[in-house]
Amino acid sequence: MTSRRGGRPSQVRPRPPSTGRPAPAKVRPRAPAAGRVASHRRVEPTRRLALPFRLLFAVAVVALGAGVLFIANGGVGRAAAFLGSSLAGFVGNLAATPAPSAAPVVVASAPVLKSPEEPYTNQPTVDLAGRVPENLVGRQGYVIRIYVAIGDQAPGEVAELPLGDQVTFVVAGVGLSEGTNTFTATITGPAGESAASPGVAYVLDTSSPAIKISSPKDGGVVNAKSVEVKGKTQARSNLELTNATTGASVSGAADVSGAFSLIIPISAGVNQLSLTSTDPAGNAKTSTLSVRKGSGELTAKLTASVTSIKASRLPETVQVFLALTDPNGQPVAGAQATFSLAAPNVPIISKSIQTDGSGRAVFTTTIPKGAAKGQCKVTVIVHTTDFGDVNSLTIIAITK
Repeated sequence: MTSRRGGRPSQVRPRPPSTGRPAPAKVRPRAPAAGRVASHRRVEPTRRLALPFRLLFAVAVVALGAGVLFIANGGVGRAAAFLGSSLAGFVGNLAATPAPSAAPVVVASAPVLKSPEEPYTNQPTVDLAGRVPENLVGRQGYVIRIYVAIGDQAPGEVAELPLGDQVTFVVAGVGLSEGTNTFTATITGPAGESAASPGVAYVLDTSSPAIKISSPKDGGVVNAKSVEVKGKTQARSNLELTNATTGASVSGAADVSGAFSLIIPISAGVNQLSLTSTDPAGNAKTSTLSVRKGSGELTAKLTASVTSIKASRLPETVQVFLALTDPNGQPVAGAQATFSLAAPNVPIISKSIQTDGSGRAVFTTTIPKGAAKGQCKVTVIVHTTDFGDVNSLTIIAITK
């Protein structure tokens, strides 16, 4: 294919000079035909960034420009120097030997209070003794503080004394309140106050102990060589039982419940006894009673309504009275008593009667006409379930 001027192919349309190029003609689009079904394709709008993103992009551009200007003015060296010094400092901190910190001041150990041998007392003050840790003896700036809690109340400070040059210490004349007083102690020094010591308790008790004797009864009869006194008082109280009649004395103690039992000899007749109870706090109270030493046997005593009768006045009604007591002198009820009356020249008259609640029985009978002069004997035989048998006799004289 031949070319035109300068080798341009003949089929290529020559472009007119730019100076003489005609302006393109604007052609209005034709309206769609009346029978056209499809609509024109919708022209999609150009996508644009949202306003916040456009603002962010602008800020980034400004920052980039500032960075370029910073580097152009020697900022690279300063940045590199800053980064290098920071890295060197970090590595140096890792490799450096840690400097020793100041040793903490240790709070002192608690002291120890001495427990009392007997916590109960009737004295208004006590002397508190205790010990302090040996490593603190003689140090300056330390004090011992004493606290007390009354009952369930919170503890409060009652005394303070400087730490001396001895392991032991004594706080004299510490006051007590009625009831339980629980004491604790601490040591206060440059580092503060130590923990409290274990508590020790004192109980202020100024009331006398009650005494209740359950046996024997005051004024009772004892059919033995000694009497056992039983009862109850304050727990752990010391007891002393004295027989003022004989001068005998015995001692003992109540148990943890307050119960006690003491035995003391008695003599014939009435014995005056006194019992003194002294509680753990030192308060004392005395109770007294008397007992009578009995025969120690079942006793039946008979008496008749008359002691003599004239034969000329027969027949005559008589009564015979029985009084029955046990070995301790107490009435015996429900015993079977068999009475018999024997007079000269007449048949024997017999009758059985039970004793009543007071231990008594009454036999009523008649001495018949014809009884001869002499002794009319009235006897009784008594049978008991618990004390065995006993008999007794009384005489009624028959005269002319």
